[in-house]
Amino acid sequence: MPTAKIIVIGAGVMGQGLAEAIATAGHEVTLVDRTTKMAERGIRGISESIDREIGRWGLTAADKKAILSRIFPSMDITQAEDAEIVLEAIPENLEAKQKIFEQLDDLCEPETLLITNTGTISVSEIAEATRRPEKIIGMHFLNPVTRVPLVEIVKGLKTDGETFQKAVEFAELLDKQWITVNEYPGYVTTRIIVPLLNEAMHVLMEGVASAEDIDEAMKLGFGFNVGPLALADMMGLDVVMKWMENLLDELSEHKYNPCPLLRKLVRAGHLGVKTHKGFFQYDADGNRIGSGSAPSTSQVSG
Repeated sequence: MPTAKIIVIGAGVMGQGLAEAIATAGHEVTLVDRTTKMAERGIRGISESIDREIGRWGLTAADKKAILSRIFPSMDITQAEDAEIVLEAIPENLEAKQKIFEQLDDLCEPETLLITNTGTISVSEIAEATRRPEKIIGMHFLNPVTRVPLVEIVKGLKTDGETFQKAVEFAELLDKQWITVNEYPGYVTTRIIVPLLNEAMHVLMEGVASAEDIDEAMKLGFGFNVGPLALADMMGLDVVMKWMENLLDELSEHKYNPCPLLRKLVRAGHLGVKTHKGFFQYDADGNRIGSGSAPSTSQVSG
């Protein structure tokens, strides 16, 4: 797909990561959101992400210029009319995603690869909002997209083989290792990681150990590169809680019921790295600067 016209819908954290990954692979991409201002804010986020990579000696100033030159902000979803690949990367809300795909169904050519990036929502339910459910597929990228080599390719109940093969080619275009997932709530990665994160939060809430010691135990004891509480901060605590709520709704299993401490942090607006405070505190570049900032267990209510 050397000349593919690619559209990313949603300029939040995941949309930014996808656009950056596509541009880094040498391809032009249009980043679409509700307003041009929101799309431009997304590009500023990408610029900051690249600056952090430059600080790690992973990229150069010349790389940054080249990458940003391939990303175009827009509020015009009709640009998807002649796209070859469209990725939807809006927040985890079924109705909102269905509405986007209804629009794409009317706009896009029959051969367009239509992808939803979701960690918990049914690809089949999203696809049923269209007249082409066999052409809809899920690709669950993990954050940060540019650094995590994995993508889950999720087949809906009606996804056909041609669409799956196009998704594989797109994953390879981005130099991602892919696994095949048959649709089921939470797929593989989200379903496994969510109970682990939730249990780490309960251990903290119950006063068993500090946030630092919980993460250190999992890193040293089980070879984790990042501890579960820091990982939740990186993902976004609001995102993690939404995953838990979606899985609880789908599977009715208590292990997915969000820890009261997580609910409290989200209500307080402490969403992790993106707000500079979650289970830990962070500077403007996303570097950890202090000890855990979670409220004491005596303050937590259900």
